[in-house]
Amino acid sequence: MQKLSIIVPAYNEAKTIRRVVEQIFEVAFPVEFEIIIVDDSSSDRTYRLAKILDKSDLKGRIRLYRNDRNRGKGYCIRRGLENAAGDVVIVQDADFEYDPHEIPKLLKPIAEGKTSVVYGSRFLGRPHPPGMAFANWIANRFLTWMTNVLFGSKLTDMETCYKLMKKEIAQKIQLRSERFDFEPEVTARILKNGFPILELPISYHGRTHHEGKKIKARDFFIALWVLFRERLRP
Repeated sequence: MQKLSIIVPAYNEAKTIRRVVEQIFEVAFPVEFEIIIVDDSSSDRTYRLAKILDKSDLKGRIRLYRNDRNRGKGYCIRRGLENAAGDVVIVQDADFEYDPHEIPKLLKPIAEGKTSVVYGSRFLGRPHPPGMAFANWIANRFLTWMTNVLFGSKLTDMETCYKLMKKEIAQKIQLRSERFDFEPEVTARILKNGFPILELPISYHGRTHHEGKKIKARDFFIALWVLFRERLRP
């Protein structure tokens, strides 16, 4: 393994985007890395701040893209994958729910050749992650259970943001999701293609909708539909 691509989809994250990128640079990665920021046509200062970060990166490890209109998280991730130069990829949300300092732990099993896909689970070792609303907890547990029923897996956290995998796998499964349906789609296609998923525990600090969390109740039903669609897809 030679390089890690960290894809950061961002929509109206002016309050956190700079600090998240700074946190990534604080991490002692065992390999070369790049940060791919995909701004989803933000209406606040997110893109402007990302441009400042890009220009200040003397080693050229930040690459910035901006969608012509708001397309959704899944589209941003797919655009990031299309432009990723690394042979391993991971998504980093542009807020403080996930800690970049835990990425090297997730990277280790891939670097050692033990697996090709690693998920960071918020539920391993604890029943209720800090800051996760009860409704979100119920939705996460149910969707993960349904994933296991439909695909014969034993996951504890299907909806986690931290999904680390070899780029060749992400390219092979040919994602088409546009919004938050990325999580069930990528998981279903990984499992249907026979790639085992190794889970490792991670920390998590949930935020509220008032603080900027964007996923909504309807996304639960969309995720459920995507799981059934992928199960029935040839």
